[in-house]
Amino acid sequence: MTTTIELTAQVPVECRGQRFDQIAASLFPDYSRARLQEWIKNGDLTVNEAVLKPKDKLIGGETLSVNVHLQSEETWQAEAIDIDIVYEDEQIMVVNKPAGLVVHPAAGNYTGTLVNALLYHLPQMAELPRAGIVHRLDKETTGLMVVAKTLAAHHSLVNQLQARTVSRQYEAVAIGQFTGPGKVNAPIGRHPKQRKQMAVVLHSGKPAVTHYSVLKRFPRHAHLRLKLETGRTHQIRVHMAHINHPLVGDPVYGGRFKRPAGIGSQLAETLKQFPRQALHAIELGLEHPASGEYMQWDVPLPSDMQNLLSALEREDEYGS
Repeated sequence: MTTTIELTAQVPVECRGQRFDQIAASLFPDYSRARLQEWIKNGDLTVNEAVLKPKDKLIGGETLSVNVHLQSEETWQAEAIDIDIVYEDEQIMVVNKPAGLVVHPAAGNYTGTLVNALLYHLPQMAELPRAGIVHRLDKETTGLMVVAKTLAAHHSLVNQLQARTVSRQYEAVAIGQFTGPGKVNAPIGRHPKQRKQMAVVLHSGKPAVTHYSVLKRFPRHAHLRLKLETGRTHQIRVHMAHINHPLVGDPVYGGRFKRPAGIGSQLAETLKQFPRQALHAIELGLEHPASGEYMQWDVPLPSDMQNLLSALEREDEYGS
C-alpha cells in the first residue's frame, strides 16, 4: 500500500529573495525541513512544475507543488501481536504497552516488537520514520506511548517532544526512605565502562531533569509519582539510582537483590521475585497534531505493581 501526498501553495510576494527550502518550510509546516529538502532533491517538490535546488532563491508568486508517493522506509515484518489501544484517530494512536514488549526492532530483537505489531495493525505505517514511533519505553516498563500515523503528526509530535510540551508522568516503587518531593537535575550519557548502560555523566552527558513526589511512604520503600522534563534513555532508572533510591526489581541499576533488614519473609519473597523494574507510564498529555486540542490519557497500574504495593501495605499495617 502506497500513500500519495499532493499539496500546492503560492509563494507570497513578501518571501522574495528567500531560499526555496525556507519558503517550503513556512508554507508546508506539517513536514520537517529535512523531509522537504529530500522531496526537493528528488523532484517531488517543484516550483511552477520545475525542479530547482533547495538553495535557489524565489521571487514570489510561484506555485509550489508536492506530489510524492511514500515508500516503506524499512523492511520489518508485520506480526499479529495484540495491542492495547487506548485511543486512535486518523492522526495518532495511544497504546498501553505491556511489560516484556520491545518497542523497536534492534540487534537481538528483530521480531516480536511493538513496531511489528503496528505494521500488522496498519501497514502504511511502514512509510513513516521508525513506523511512527516518536518516543520509547524500556522493554520491561509498562504504560502509555503515542504513535504517529501520518508524516504531519510525526513532525508535530517530534516538535512537541523537543519543546518539552508533552506531559509524561510515571509511577514507580523505589527503595529507601524519602523525606519529600524533589528534583534530579543530572546529565545522562553512555556509561564510560558498561557501554550497554547509561549513567550520570557530568561533563559529556545530555541535560536530564526528573521531578518526583511521594504518593505513599513505607518503612523501607516509597510509591512515587515522577514527571519528566527530558526524555533520556533509562532516565528515571538512572536518576533514582544516582540518588541512592533505585527502583524495585531493576536488575541493571539496582544491583543484586538485598533483603532489607527487618522485613517479613513474605514481603522479602515478593520483592525478590518481582520480575522487572517497578515503573509504569501512567499519564500522557499532548496537543493533538491536527486540532491543537490538549488531550490527556491515564491508565491504571498493571497488576504486578498493584500486587507489590499491596504487599508493602500489608507489611506496613501488620509489621513483620
